[in-house]
Amino acid sequence: MQAKLILAAFALCSSLAACGDTTGEQVVYGAGAGAVGSALLNGNLVAGAAVGAAANVIYCKENPRKC
Repeated sequence: MQAKLILAAFALCSSLAACGDTTGEQVVYGAGAGAVGSALLNGNLVAGAAVGAAANVIYCKENPRKC
Protein backbone atom coordinates (compact mmCIF):
# COMPACT_ATOMS: atom_id res chain seq x y z
CA MET A 1 0.00 0.00 0.00
CA GLN A 2 2.81 2.42 0.88
CA ALA A 3 4.48 1.86 -2.50
CA LYS A 4 1.26 2.69 -4.34
CA LEU A 5 0.91 5.89 -2.33
CA ILE A 6 4.46 6.93 -3.13
CA LEU A 7 3.96 6.20 -6.84
CA ALA A 8 0.73 8.20 -6.84
CA ALA A 9 2.49 11.13 -5.18
CA PHE A 10 5.31 11.09 -7.73
CA ALA A 11 2.86 10.81 -10.61
CA LEU A 12 0.89 13.77 -9.33
CA CYS A 13 3.98 15.85 -8.72
CA SER A 14 5.46 15.09 -12.12
CA SER A 15 2.21 16.01 -13.82
CA LEU A 16 2.13 19.37 -12.08
CA ALA A 17 5.84 20.13 -12.15
CA ALA A 18 7.53 22.04 -14.95
CA CYS A 19 4.47 24.20 -15.58
CA GLY A 20 4.15 27.93 -15.76
CA ASP A 21 5.16 30.62 -18.19
CA THR A 22 6.37 33.10 -15.58
CA THR A 23 8.47 32.66 -12.47
CA GLY A 24 5.42 33.39 -10.33
CA GLU A 25 3.41 30.64 -12.01
CA GLN A 26 6.32 28.22 -11.64
CA VAL A 27 6.50 28.98 -7.92
CA VAL A 28 2.76 28.46 -7.44
CA TYR A 29 2.59 25.22 -9.43
CA GLY A 30 5.72 23.82 -7.81
CA ALA A 31 4.51 24.73 -4.33
CA GLY A 32 1.16 23.09 -5.01
CA ALA A 33 2.77 19.91 -6.27
CA GLY A 34 5.16 19.82 -3.32
CA ALA A 35 2.40 20.39 -0.78
CA VAL A 36 0.21 17.69 -2.31
CA GLY A 37 3.12 15.27 -2.41
CA SER A 38 3.88 15.98 1.25
CA ALA A 39 0.25 15.53 2.19
CA LEU A 40 0.11 12.16 0.45
CA LEU A 41 3.28 11.07 2.24
CA ASN A 42 2.20 12.53 5.61
CA GLY A 43 5.07 15.02 5.55
CA ASN A 44 5.46 18.67 6.44
CA LEU A 45 3.27 20.66 4.04
CA VAL A 46 5.27 23.88 4.33
CA ALA A 47 8.57 22.13 3.67
CA GLY A 48 7.04 20.24 0.76
CA ALA A 49 5.70 23.44 -0.74
CA ALA A 50 9.06 25.18 -0.36
CA VAL A 51 10.98 22.31 -1.92
CA GLY A 52 8.44 21.96 -4.73
CA ALA A 53 8.53 25.66 -5.55
CA ALA A 54 12.32 25.79 -5.59
CA ALA A 55 12.63 22.60 -7.61
CA ASN A 56 10.15 23.74 -10.24
CA VAL A 57 11.77 27.15 -10.68
CA ILE A 58 15.25 25.63 -10.91
CA TYR A 59 14.07 23.00 -13.38
CA CYS A 60 12.38 25.58 -15.59
CA LYS A 61 15.41 27.88 -15.54
CA GLU A 62 17.76 25.00 -16.43
CA ASN A 63 15.42 23.53 -19.08
CA PRO A 64 13.44 26.43 -20.58
CA ARG A 65 12.34 24.45 -23.64
CA LYS A 66 10.67 21.80 -21.49
CA CYS A 67 8.53 24.27 -19.57
